[in-house]
Amino acid sequence: MNLKKNAVVPANRANERECNQESFGANPAVGLEYGPEARTSRPAEFFDYQYVGGRFLGLVAVAVLSFGAAIGGGFLDPAGFAFSYLFAFGCFFTICVGALFWILVHHAVDAAFSVGIRRQLENLASLLPVLGILFIPLVFVAPILWTWMLPINADSPDVIAKWPFLTPWFFWLRAAFYFAFFSLAATWLRANSLQQDVTGSPHFSLLNRRLSFAGLPLFALCITFASVDWFMGLSFPWVSTIWGVYLFSGSALSALCVMVLIATALRNVGYLRRIMTVEHYHLLGNLMLAFTAFWAYIGFSQYMLIWYANIPEESVFFALRNTGSWNTLSTLLVVGHFVLPFILLLPRAGKRNPRFLCGVAIWLLLMHLLDLYLIVIPVLHPMRFTPSWMDVACLLAIGSTLAAVFLKRLGDVPLWPLRDPRLAESLKS
Repeated sequence: MNLKKNAVVPANRANERECNQESFGANPAVGLEYGPEARTSRPAEFFDYQYVGGRFLGLVAVAVLSFGAAIGGGFLDPAGFAFSYLFAFGCFFTICVGALFWILVHHAVDAAFSVGIRRQLENLASLLPVLGILFIPLVFVAPILWTWMLPINADSPDVIAKWPFLTPWFFWLRAAFYFAFFSLAATWLRANSLQQDVTGSPHFSLLNRRLSFAGLPLFALCITFASVDWFMGLSFPWVSTIWGVYLFSGSALSALCVMVLIATALRNVGYLRRIMTVEHYHLLGNLMLAFTAFWAYIGFSQYMLIWYANIPEESVFFALRNTGSWNTLSTLLVVGHFVLPFILLLPRAGKRNPRFLCGVAIWLLLMHLLDLYLIVIPVLHPMRFTPSWMDVACLLAIGSTLAAVFLKRLGDVPLWPLRDPRLAESLKS
């Protein structure tokens, strides 16, 4: 982005945007203590996106062209489009839902260190309603992906045994509920956070904590059933009791990686310099290390239990991905998603180096894409690894759309919560 160096935009600049004086008060240098009367010398920071016009339009153009190419390819190869689109959708859905998880945890445990970076997590999670719209193309290719919907499988013992769970009307009802919950939770928590910027009342922190207590169990149910419906459902005879936890672990880790990249990008152009410190990087690096190990633990547990039981209905998932050229990618996933980042994140010095931590974050995001690719695409090409240009087109289509929306929202609100009562403690981290 062609941003001016150290481009910190104070909230009281005359006629800068509507939200400056009207929404955030005449003196936006608001306090870090309880109450609306608190004051601090730190001005609010707004992302000045008037210098990003060309890049924003570029994202929109890439999104339009990529969607056009992918949909055009879908008419020629409906199955290829269906699986490529689900793969791309899953990659970005897991990142955004992972951001929502960290917001819920932040409020539930009353965390202080994450206050300064919470606004960017809120901006990421606010993309979930957009993802609800981007889910619509999957409605038209659903029987290709989830073959239990086909009339030919209506009499299958697996479908009959799982009735009414495996019924189209219930499937779509569940999907609507998932997006309703995720969108409502993300929007409500962000709205309360922004309202606290205006009033400074600690009531909104307490309200978000109560919402998080209620939301965490629903979050666990929704991400578990969504992962079962959309990804385990690709091979409906297959079952795994910890599949939801496996998808969750990758979601939480990928959201952390994106958070590190966003915060560093903002710091590099002059924002968040006094909000995001080396200690914050260290703590985020510790969380990345913990969830790298957690992902490996859940993945190994699932593999070991299925291998030990040796039940055909369960072992089909790994039997497919551990043969032929797919086995090479599976080995790369184990080494790249666990062994390498685990070793890199162990030393203290690396986690306190923003550039090094960003490199690890990019690598982990690539491994996250490989993880989703190995979950989805082998169902379409069981014999061998067969890449398609539609994989890239769908990634660009969904990714560019979400990036454009995120970039637009980035400049609409302050870059960090102005009046959160825990901000002073966060700055001491």
